[in-house]
Amino acid sequence: MNTIEKILIPFDLSTTSEYALRFALSLFSIDYKPDIVIIHSYNSSNRDKIVIQLESKIEKIKSEFQYAKASTIELVIKPDFLIDTILVEQQEREADLIIMGTKGCDIDDESIFSNTSELVLEADCPVLVIPETILKDGIHKIALVLGKEEIDDPSVLMTLLILARHFKAKVYVLTIVNKDDSYGYTAADQKNENTVEYYLENFYSQHVFRESDDVEQGIFDFVANNKIDMVTILPYNHAKRHEPSEGRLTKLLALHTQVPLLTLD
Repeated sequence: MNTIEKILIPFDLSTTSEYALRFALSLFSIDYKPDIVIIHSYNSSNRDKIVIQLESKIEKIKSEFQYAKASTIELVIKPDFLIDTILVEQQEREADLIIMGTKGCDIDDESIFSNTSELVLEADCPVLVIPETILKDGIHKIALVLGKEEIDDPSVLMTLLILARHFKAKVYVLTIVNKDDSYGYTAADQKNENTVEYYLENFYSQHVFRESDDVEQGIFDFVANNKIDMVTILPYNHAKRHEPSEGRLTKLLALHTQVPLLTLD
């Protein structure tokens, strides 16, 4: 994949879903206009009224972006559960990326399972989570979180390359290690390094190791201390070459992130 041709956006007229649409439209340029499909799930009998509200809001947001004003956005309205609808539409339309807004959650409770965290674990494609706290000045620094395992499917890095290229952003590979662990370049680290250098070209900056007994907090500390604008993670719950994980870290990051989170699957 050399470009993101089709983007799916769950849209419920909330502020967070508006942020997701605005982020997608900010990708438009004079020579790049991806197809946008907006998905709305409803439980009301007044479908016509909903359509009018959606179309009005979408047109208003489109008018804010010079290169998106003349574009056509497809609107899909289904009386189904939102996550199921998104997954089906993504498969049928072969969408390259899902962008979803989220309010996040301040409560440190792993039993909480939001629509966003469910989607990033279930979707078989890249998902970009846009929090309410997104900054307005673009993406300049991206943290790619890697663990001790070799990258399962290097081709998923193409989505990250496309976004890094669009924003002219630098990508920092981040590995969090326990304080009692030894760390440095293992054979897997070196192979990942070669893979990242190949796929991310000159947008790759460096591999950084940080000590923390809490991986999630270690990531967020790195984000805050280094003014990172986006975090990228490769969930292993769908891994083919390695034993699949339960996706705990992915779920927690989706719930608590204060910057855009890109999951590559």
